[in-house]
Amino acid sequence: MTQHRRRLLTAATAVVAAGVLGACGGSSGTSGPTDALPTDEEITLTVAWWGDDDRADRYAEALALFTEEHPNITVQPQYQSWEDYWTARSTEAAGKALPDVFAMDASYLRQYASSGQLADLSAQVGTHLDVSGIDEALLSTGEDDGALVAVPTGSNTLATFVNLDLLDELGLELPAEGFTWDDYGAWLAEASAAGSSMDPAVYGGPDFTAGAKSSFSLFGQWLIQQGVQPFTDDGRLGFAEEDLARWLHLGDELRESGASYPAERRTQIQPQRGLGVNELVSDVDWDSLIASIRAESGVDDFTILPAPSGDHGPQMYWKPATFFAASASSEQPAAAATLIDFLINDPEVGRIFGTSKGVPAVAAQRDAIDLEPGSPDEQVLDFEADVADLVTEPAPIPVEGYGSLEAEYQRLGEELQYGNITVDEFVAQWFSAAADAVGPS
Repeated sequence: MTQHRRRLLTAATAVVAAGVLGACGGSSGTSGPTDALPTDEEITLTVAWWGDDDRADRYAEALALFTEEHPNITVQPQYQSWEDYWTARSTEAAGKALPDVFAMDASYLRQYASSGQLADLSAQVGTHLDVSGIDEALLSTGEDDGALVAVPTGSNTLATFVNLDLLDELGLELPAEGFTWDDYGAWLAEASAAGSSMDPAVYGGPDFTAGAKSSFSLFGQWLIQQGVQPFTDDGRLGFAEEDLARWLHLGDELRESGASYPAERRTQIQPQRGLGVNELVSDVDWDSLIASIRAESGVDDFTILPAPSGDHGPQMYWKPATFFAASASSEQPAAAATLIDFLINDPEVGRIFGTSKGVPAVAAQRDAIDLEPGSPDEQVLDFEADVADLVTEPAPIPVEGYGSLEAEYQRLGEELQYGNITVDEFVAQWFSAAADAVGPS
Protein backbone atom coordinates (compact mmCIF):
# COMPACT_ATOMS: atom_id res chain seq x y z
CA MET A 1 0.00 0.00 0.00
CA THR A 2 1.35 3.47 -0.84
CA GLN A 3 2.10 5.93 1.94
CA HIS A 4 -0.48 8.28 0.41
CA ARG A 5 -3.22 5.65 0.66
CA ARG A 6 -2.19 4.72 4.19
CA ARG A 7 -2.42 8.35 5.27
CA LEU A 8 -5.78 8.69 3.53
CA LEU A 9 -7.14 5.64 5.34
CA THR A 10 -5.91 6.83 8.71
CA ALA A 11 -7.21 10.37 8.20
CA ALA A 12 -10.63 9.27 7.00
CA THR A 13 -11.07 6.88 9.88
CA ALA A 14 -10.00 9.50 12.40
CA VAL A 15 -12.77 11.75 11.10
CA VAL A 16 -15.27 8.89 11.35
CA ALA A 17 -14.29 8.05 14.90
CA ALA A 18 -14.45 11.66 16.03
CA GLY A 19 -17.83 12.25 14.40
CA VAL A 20 -19.88 9.28 15.64
CA LEU A 21 -22.01 10.33 18.59
CA GLY A 22 -19.24 12.49 20.02
CA ALA A 23 -21.44 13.53 22.92
CA CYS A 24 -21.73 10.00 24.29
CA GLY A 25 -20.10 8.94 27.53
CA GLY A 26 -17.08 6.75 28.19
CA SER A 27 -16.51 3.15 27.18
CA SER A 28 -17.08 -0.03 29.12
CA GLY A 29 -13.37 -0.71 29.49
CA THR A 30 -10.25 -0.81 27.40
CA SER A 31 -7.86 -3.47 28.69
CA GLY A 32 -6.83 -6.31 26.40
CA PRO A 33 -7.69 -9.99 26.91
CA THR A 34 -5.50 -11.94 29.31
CA ASP A 35 -7.10 -15.39 29.63
CA ALA A 36 -6.82 -18.07 26.97
CA LEU A 37 -9.65 -20.53 26.37
CA PRO A 38 -9.02 -24.13 27.41
CA THR A 39 -7.97 -26.18 24.40
CA ASP A 40 -9.07 -29.60 25.65
CA GLU A 41 -12.82 -28.82 25.55
CA GLU A 42 -14.81 -29.40 22.37
CA ILE A 43 -16.92 -26.29 21.80
CA THR A 44 -19.57 -25.51 19.19
CA LEU A 45 -20.56 -21.92 18.38
CA THR A 46 -23.45 -20.84 16.18
CA VAL A 47 -22.79 -17.65 14.20
CA ALA A 48 -25.27 -15.64 12.11
CA TRP A 49 -25.17 -12.57 9.88
CA TRP A 50 -27.17 -10.96 7.10
CA GLY A 51 -25.92 -10.31 3.60
CA ASP A 52 -25.30 -11.72 0.15
CA ASP A 53 -23.03 -14.45 -1.18
CA ASP A 54 -20.06 -12.09 -1.38
CA ARG A 55 -20.30 -11.37 2.35
CA ALA A 56 -20.81 -15.08 3.07
CA ASP A 57 -17.59 -15.90 1.22
CA ARG A 58 -15.71 -13.37 3.35
CA TYR A 59 -17.16 -14.78 6.56
CA ALA A 60 -16.25 -18.32 5.47
CA GLU A 61 -12.64 -17.28 4.97
CA ALA A 62 -12.48 -15.43 8.28
CA LEU A 63 -14.14 -18.23 10.27
CA ALA A 64 -11.77 -20.77 8.74
CA LEU A 65 -8.87 -18.76 10.15
CA PHE A 66 -10.54 -18.67 13.55
CA THR A 67 -11.04 -22.43 13.72
CA GLU A 68 -7.45 -22.91 12.53
CA GLU A 69 -6.32 -20.96 15.59
CA HIS A 70 -8.90 -22.70 17.80
CA PRO A 71 -9.12 -26.29 16.49
CA ASN A 72 -11.31 -27.35 19.42
CA ILE A 73 -14.06 -24.91 18.36
CA THR A 74 -16.56 -25.84 15.66
CA VAL A 75 -18.40 -22.94 14.08
CA GLN A 76 -21.86 -23.46 12.61
CA PRO A 77 -22.62 -20.46 10.33
CA GLN A 78 -25.86 -19.23 8.84
CA TYR A 79 -26.89 -16.14 6.92
CA GLN A 80 -30.02 -14.68 5.39
CA SER A 81 -31.14 -11.62 3.49
CA TRP A 82 -31.82 -8.57 5.67
CA GLU A 83 -35.57 -9.18 6.00
CA ASP A 84 -35.31 -12.94 6.54
CA TYR A 85 -32.49 -12.43 9.04
CA TRP A 86 -34.61 -10.46 11.50
CA THR A 87 -37.55 -12.82 11.10
CA ALA A 88 -35.27 -15.71 12.05
CA ARG A 89 -33.78 -13.82 15.00
CA SER A 90 -37.24 -12.87 16.28
CA THR A 91 -38.30 -16.52 16.27
CA GLU A 92 -35.11 -17.56 18.08
CA ALA A 93 -35.45 -14.76 20.62
CA ALA A 94 -38.93 -15.94 21.52
CA GLY A 95 -37.45 -19.34 22.42
CA LYS A 96 -34.30 -17.85 24.01
CA ALA A 97 -32.27 -19.65 21.36
CA LEU A 98 -30.37 -16.85 19.61
CA PRO A 99 -27.03 -17.78 18.00
CA ASP A 100 -24.00 -17.64 20.26
CA VAL A 101 -22.61 -14.79 18.15
CA PHE A 102 -24.65 -12.77 15.67
CA ALA A 103 -24.53 -9.57 13.68
CA MET A 104 -26.57 -6.75 15.19
CA ASP A 105 -27.75 -3.46 13.71
CA ALA A 106 -28.44 -0.20 15.53
CA SER A 107 -32.05 -0.49 14.35
CA TYR A 108 -32.65 -3.48 16.62
CA LEU A 109 -30.03 -3.01 19.35
CA ARG A 110 -32.24 -1.41 22.00
CA GLN A 111 -35.07 -3.86 21.33
CA TYR A 112 -32.93 -6.94 21.94
CA ALA A 113 -31.00 -5.36 24.81
CA SER A 114 -34.08 -4.19 26.72
CA SER A 115 -35.62 -7.66 26.56
CA GLY A 116 -32.50 -9.23 28.08
CA GLN A 117 -31.54 -11.15 24.95
CA LEU A 118 -27.96 -9.83 24.69
CA ALA A 119 -25.04 -10.88 26.87
CA ASP A 120 -23.24 -8.21 28.88
CA LEU A 121 -19.85 -8.30 27.19
CA SER A 122 -18.40 -5.96 29.81
CA ALA A 123 -17.67 -9.06 31.89
CA GLN A 124 -15.45 -10.40 29.08
CA VAL A 125 -13.44 -7.22 28.51
CA GLY A 126 -9.88 -7.72 29.66
CA THR A 127 -10.16 -11.50 29.68
CA HIS A 128 -11.46 -12.74 26.33
CA LEU A 129 -12.37 -9.48 24.61
CA ASP A 130 -10.13 -6.54 23.71
CA VAL A 131 -11.92 -3.29 22.84
CA SER A 132 -8.97 -1.00 23.48
CA GLY A 133 -8.56 -0.20 19.78
CA ILE A 134 -12.09 1.18 19.36
CA ASP A 135 -12.76 4.89 19.82
CA GLU A 136 -14.73 5.43 23.02
CA ALA A 137 -17.49 7.41 21.33
CA LEU A 138 -17.97 4.65 18.76
CA LEU A 139 -17.79 1.90 21.38
CA SER A 140 -20.44 3.60 23.48
CA THR A 141 -22.98 3.15 20.68
CA GLY A 142 -23.03 -0.54 21.66
CA GLU A 143 -23.91 0.18 25.29
CA ASP A 144 -27.28 -0.14 26.94
CA ASP A 145 -27.83 1.07 30.48
CA GLY A 146 -24.09 1.12 31.11
CA ALA A 147 -23.49 -2.42 29.83
CA LEU A 148 -21.58 -3.25 26.66
CA VAL A 149 -24.05 -5.46 24.77
CA ALA A 150 -22.66 -5.15 21.23
CA VAL A 151 -19.29 -4.27 19.74
CA PRO A 152 -19.27 -1.98 16.65
CA THR A 153 -17.10 -3.14 13.79
CA GLY A 154 -16.80 0.27 12.12
CA SER A 155 -18.84 3.07 10.58
CA ASN A 156 -20.21 4.34 7.27
CA THR A 157 -22.39 7.06 5.76
CA LEU A 158 -25.12 7.49 3.15
CA ALA A 159 -24.02 7.74 -0.46
CA THR A 160 -25.48 8.03 -3.95
CA PHE A 161 -24.30 5.20 -6.22
CA VAL A 162 -24.31 5.72 -9.99
CA ASN A 163 -23.60 3.03 -12.60
CA LEU A 164 -21.41 4.93 -15.07
CA ASP A 165 -21.68 2.22 -17.74
CA LEU A 166 -25.47 2.59 -17.85
CA LEU A 167 -25.23 6.36 -17.57
CA ASP A 168 -22.99 6.48 -20.63
CA GLU A 169 -25.26 4.06 -22.51
CA LEU A 170 -28.22 6.36 -21.84
CA GLY A 171 -26.26 9.44 -22.88
CA LEU A 172 -26.79 11.25 -19.58
CA GLU A 173 -24.62 13.33 -17.25
CA LEU A 174 -24.16 12.96 -13.52
CA PRO A 175 -26.35 15.09 -11.25
CA ALA A 176 -24.90 18.57 -10.74
CA GLU A 177 -22.72 19.08 -7.68
CA GLY A 178 -24.79 19.85 -4.60
CA PHE A 179 -27.96 18.30 -6.10
CA THR A 180 -31.06 18.43 -3.91
CA TRP A 181 -33.73 15.79 -3.39
CA ASP A 182 -35.91 17.57 -5.95
CA ASP A 183 -33.00 17.63 -8.39
CA TYR A 184 -32.39 13.95 -7.80
CA GLY A 185 -36.03 13.07 -8.43
CA ALA A 186 -36.01 14.98 -11.73
CA TRP A 187 -32.75 13.29 -12.74
CA LEU A 188 -34.16 9.85 -11.93
CA ALA A 189 -37.21 10.55 -14.11
CA GLU A 190 -34.96 11.65 -16.98
CA ALA A 191 -32.89 8.48 -16.69
CA SER A 192 -36.00 6.27 -16.60
CA ALA A 193 -37.33 7.93 -19.74
CA ALA A 194 -34.03 7.33 -21.51
CA GLY A 195 -33.95 3.67 -20.42
CA SER A 196 -37.59 2.81 -21.13
CA SER A 197 -36.85 1.32 -24.57
CA MET A 198 -34.12 -1.02 -23.31
CA ASP A 199 -34.80 -4.72 -22.72
CA PRO A 200 -35.15 -5.13 -19.83
CA ALA A 201 -36.13 -1.54 -19.11
CA VAL A 202 -33.61 0.52 -17.15
CA TYR A 203 -34.83 2.95 -14.48
CA GLY A 204 -33.12 5.91 -12.94
CA GLY A 205 -33.72 4.45 -9.48
CA PRO A 206 -36.41 3.51 -6.99
CA ASP A 207 -38.80 5.99 -5.44
CA PHE A 208 -36.36 7.08 -2.76
CA THR A 209 -39.14 8.19 -0.39
CA ALA A 210 -40.81 4.79 -0.10
CA GLY A 211 -39.55 2.36 -2.74
CA ALA A 212 -35.91 1.94 -1.72
CA LYS A 213 -34.67 -0.46 0.93
CA SER A 214 -33.00 2.47 2.67
CA SER A 215 -36.05 4.80 2.44
CA PHE A 216 -36.58 5.10 6.19
CA SER A 217 -32.91 6.01 6.70
CA LEU A 218 -33.18 8.53 3.87
CA PHE A 219 -36.22 10.05 5.58
CA GLY A 220 -34.11 10.46 8.71
CA GLN A 221 -31.36 12.12 6.70
CA TRP A 222 -33.90 14.49 5.11
CA LEU A 223 -35.35 15.34 8.54
CA ILE A 224 -31.90 16.31 9.80
CA GLN A 225 -31.56 18.57 6.77
CA GLN A 226 -34.81 20.27 7.82
CA GLY A 227 -33.43 20.91 11.30
CA VAL A 228 -35.52 18.11 12.82
CA GLN A 229 -33.94 15.34 14.90
CA PRO A 230 -35.66 12.03 14.05
CA PHE A 231 -35.66 10.87 17.69
CA THR A 232 -35.64 12.63 21.03
CA ASP A 233 -33.22 12.02 23.90
CA ASP A 234 -35.95 10.26 25.87
CA GLY A 235 -36.63 7.74 23.10
CA ARG A 236 -39.63 9.29 21.32
CA LEU A 237 -40.24 10.32 17.73
CA GLY A 238 -38.95 13.80 17.00
CA PHE A 239 -41.09 14.45 13.92
CA ALA A 240 -44.76 14.94 13.18
CA GLU A 241 -47.23 13.53 10.66
CA GLU A 242 -46.84 16.54 8.40
CA ASP A 243 -43.08 15.93 8.19
CA LEU A 244 -43.61 12.38 6.94
CA ALA A 245 -46.27 13.53 4.48
CA ARG A 246 -43.97 16.22 3.05
CA TRP A 247 -41.24 13.63 2.52
CA LEU A 248 -43.53 11.09 0.84
CA HIS A 249 -44.94 13.73 -1.49
CA LEU A 250 -41.41 14.22 -2.89
CA GLY A 251 -41.95 10.88 -4.64
CA ASP A 252 -45.42 11.63 -6.05
CA GLU A 253 -44.26 12.41 -9.57
CA LEU A 254 -41.97 9.38 -9.78
CA ARG A 255 -44.76 7.06 -8.68
CA GLU A 256 -47.54 8.60 -10.74
CA SER A 257 -45.52 8.74 -13.95
CA GLY A 258 -44.21 5.18 -13.60
CA ALA A 259 -40.64 6.51 -13.57
CA SER A 260 -39.63 4.70 -10.37
CA TYR A 261 -38.48 1.09 -10.25
CA PRO A 262 -41.63 -1.10 -10.14
CA ALA A 263 -42.42 -2.77 -6.83
CA GLU A 264 -43.32 -6.03 -8.56
CA ARG A 265 -39.94 -6.16 -10.30
CA ARG A 266 -38.14 -5.44 -7.03
CA THR A 267 -39.99 -8.39 -5.50
CA GLN A 268 -39.14 -10.68 -8.43
CA ILE A 269 -35.39 -10.17 -8.19
CA GLN A 270 -35.04 -10.48 -4.40
CA PRO A 271 -32.65 -11.04 -2.69
CA GLN A 272 -30.80 -9.22 -5.47
CA ARG A 273 -31.24 -5.47 -5.89
CA GLY A 274 -31.90 -3.31 -8.92
CA LEU A 275 -28.33 -2.05 -9.03
CA GLY A 276 -27.11 -5.64 -8.84
CA VAL A 277 -29.06 -6.77 -11.92
CA ASN A 278 -28.13 -3.60 -13.84
CA GLU A 279 -31.69 -2.33 -14.09
CA LEU A 280 -31.06 0.83 -12.04
CA VAL A 281 -28.75 3.68 -12.87
CA SER A 282 -28.66 4.94 -9.30
CA ASP A 283 -29.65 4.36 -5.69
CA VAL A 284 -28.90 5.91 -2.28
CA ASP A 285 -27.67 3.61 0.48
CA TRP A 286 -24.76 3.06 2.88
CA ASP A 287 -21.37 3.59 1.24
CA SER A 288 -19.89 0.27 2.40
CA LEU A 289 -22.31 -1.58 0.07
CA ILE A 290 -20.20 -0.69 -2.98
CA ALA A 291 -18.20 -3.93 -2.73
CA SER A 292 -21.29 -6.16 -2.84
CA ILE A 293 -22.95 -3.99 -5.51
CA ARG A 294 -19.93 -4.30 -7.78
CA ALA A 295 -19.65 -8.03 -7.12
CA GLU A 296 -23.36 -8.64 -7.74
CA SER A 297 -23.59 -6.51 -10.88
CA GLY A 298 -20.27 -7.51 -12.44
CA VAL A 299 -19.70 -3.79 -13.08
CA ASP A 300 -16.71 -1.95 -11.63
CA ASP A 301 -17.47 1.45 -13.12
CA PHE A 302 -19.59 2.92 -10.32
CA THR A 303 -19.09 6.35 -8.84
CA ILE A 304 -20.09 7.38 -5.32
CA LEU A 305 -21.60 10.83 -4.73
CA PRO A 306 -22.79 12.46 -1.50
CA ALA A 307 -26.39 12.04 -0.40
CA PRO A 308 -28.78 14.61 -1.91
CA SER A 309 -28.74 17.99 -0.17
CA GLY A 310 -31.25 19.99 1.79
CA ASP A 311 -31.42 23.77 2.04
CA HIS A 312 -28.19 23.87 4.05
CA GLY A 313 -26.22 21.16 2.27
CA PRO A 314 -26.02 17.38 2.72
CA GLN A 315 -25.60 17.58 6.54
CA MET A 316 -24.50 13.94 6.56
CA TYR A 317 -23.54 11.79 9.58
CA TRP A 318 -21.40 8.74 10.36
CA LYS A 319 -23.48 5.68 11.28
CA PRO A 320 -22.13 2.85 13.44
CA ALA A 321 -21.90 -0.09 11.05
CA THR A 322 -22.53 -3.72 11.90
CA PHE A 323 -22.20 -4.72 15.56
CA PHE A 324 -21.36 -8.15 16.94
CA ALA A 325 -23.44 -9.36 19.89
CA ALA A 326 -23.60 -12.55 21.93
CA SER A 327 -26.71 -14.31 23.13
CA ALA A 328 -27.46 -13.96 26.84
CA SER A 329 -28.44 -17.64 26.80
CA SER A 330 -25.20 -18.86 25.20
CA GLU A 331 -23.61 -21.75 27.07
CA GLN A 332 -20.19 -20.61 25.84
CA PRO A 333 -19.87 -16.92 26.81
CA ALA A 334 -16.05 -16.96 26.92
CA ALA A 335 -15.77 -18.64 23.51
CA ALA A 336 -18.36 -16.26 22.05
CA ALA A 337 -16.35 -13.29 23.31
CA THR A 338 -13.17 -14.82 21.91
CA LEU A 339 -14.76 -15.08 18.47
CA ILE A 340 -15.99 -11.48 18.62
CA ASP A 341 -12.49 -10.40 19.67
CA PHE A 342 -11.04 -12.20 16.65
CA LEU A 343 -13.55 -10.68 14.23
CA ILE A 344 -12.97 -7.10 15.37
CA ASN A 345 -9.20 -7.19 15.99
CA ASP A 346 -7.45 -9.74 13.77
CA PRO A 347 -5.60 -7.95 10.94
CA GLU A 348 -6.26 -10.77 8.49
CA VAL A 349 -10.01 -10.36 9.07
CA GLY A 350 -9.54 -6.68 8.20
CA ARG A 351 -7.90 -7.69 4.94
CA ILE A 352 -10.70 -10.14 4.14
CA PHE A 353 -13.61 -7.77 4.75
CA GLY A 354 -11.95 -4.49 3.79
CA THR A 355 -14.60 -1.78 3.98
CA SER A 356 -17.50 -4.07 3.02
CA LYS A 357 -19.00 -3.71 6.53
CA GLY A 358 -17.89 -0.11 6.99
CA VAL A 359 -14.50 1.43 7.72
CA PRO A 360 -12.99 -0.90 10.37
CA ALA A 361 -12.97 0.49 13.89
CA VAL A 362 -9.58 -0.97 14.85
CA ALA A 363 -6.34 0.41 13.36
CA ALA A 364 -4.78 -3.01 12.85
CA GLN A 365 -7.64 -3.99 10.56
CA ARG A 366 -7.61 -0.69 8.71
CA ASP A 367 -3.87 -0.99 8.11
CA ALA A 368 -4.28 -4.52 6.75
CA ILE A 369 -6.64 -3.47 3.94
CA ASP A 370 -5.03 -3.93 0.54
CA LEU A 371 -6.02 -0.73 -1.25
CA GLU A 372 -5.57 -1.81 -4.84
CA PRO A 373 -6.12 0.99 -7.36
CA GLY A 374 -9.78 1.15 -8.32
CA SER A 375 -10.89 -1.34 -5.66
CA PRO A 376 -14.13 -0.92 -3.71
CA ASP A 377 -12.08 -0.36 -0.56
CA GLU A 378 -10.20 2.49 -2.20
CA GLN A 379 -13.50 3.94 -3.42
CA VAL A 380 -15.00 3.96 0.07
CA LEU A 381 -11.94 5.53 1.68
CA ASP A 382 -11.60 8.12 -1.07
CA PHE A 383 -15.30 8.93 -0.78
CA GLU A 384 -15.23 9.26 3.00
CA ALA A 385 -12.19 11.53 2.81
CA ASP A 386 -13.95 13.65 0.16
CA VAL A 387 -17.17 14.05 2.18
CA ALA A 388 -15.59 14.48 5.60
CA ASP A 389 -16.39 18.21 5.59
CA LEU A 390 -20.03 17.42 4.71
CA VAL A 391 -20.46 15.16 7.74
CA THR A 392 -21.60 17.78 10.21
CA GLU A 393 -24.29 16.05 12.28
CA PRO A 394 -24.29 13.44 15.05
CA ALA A 395 -25.82 10.07 14.23
CA PRO A 396 -29.45 9.78 15.34
CA ILE A 397 -29.87 7.17 18.08
CA PRO A 398 -32.72 4.82 17.05
CA VAL A 399 -35.61 4.40 19.45
CA GLU A 400 -36.47 1.03 20.93
CA GLY A 401 -38.66 -0.74 18.39
CA TYR A 402 -36.98 1.00 15.45
CA GLY A 403 -36.67 -2.28 13.57
CA SER A 404 -40.41 -2.88 13.61
CA LEU A 405 -41.04 0.73 12.56
CA GLU A 406 -38.63 0.33 9.65
CA ALA A 407 -40.32 -2.91 8.61
CA GLU A 408 -43.74 -1.26 8.75
CA TYR A 409 -42.39 1.63 6.69
CA GLN A 410 -41.19 -0.81 4.03
CA ARG A 411 -44.52 -2.66 4.03
CA LEU A 412 -46.50 0.55 3.60
CA GLY A 413 -44.03 1.73 1.00
CA GLU A 414 -44.82 -1.30 -1.11
CA GLU A 415 -48.54 -0.66 -0.72
CA LEU A 416 -47.97 2.94 -1.82
CA GLN A 417 -45.96 1.76 -4.83
CA TYR A 418 -48.80 -0.54 -5.90
CA GLY A 419 -51.30 2.30 -5.51
CA ASN A 420 -53.21 0.48 -2.79
CA ILE A 421 -52.95 3.37 -0.32
CA THR A 422 -52.51 7.14 -0.48
CA VAL A 423 -49.82 9.21 1.21
CA ASP A 424 -52.32 10.26 3.88
CA GLU A 425 -53.24 6.63 4.56
CA PHE A 426 -49.56 5.69 4.71
CA VAL A 427 -48.94 8.42 7.30
CA ALA A 428 -51.96 7.51 9.42
CA GLN A 429 -51.16 3.80 9.46
CA TRP A 430 -47.48 4.29 10.17
CA PHE A 431 -48.08 6.66 13.07
CA SER A 432 -50.65 4.26 14.49
CA ALA A 433 -48.01 1.50 14.45
CA ALA A 434 -45.46 3.91 15.95
CA ALA A 435 -47.81 4.81 18.80
CA ASP A 436 -48.09 1.14 19.67
CA ALA A 437 -44.34 0.59 19.44
CA VAL A 438 -42.83 3.69 21.09
CA GLY A 439 -45.76 5.81 22.25
CA PRO A 440 -46.94 9.17 20.86
CA SER A 441 -44.39 11.67 19.57
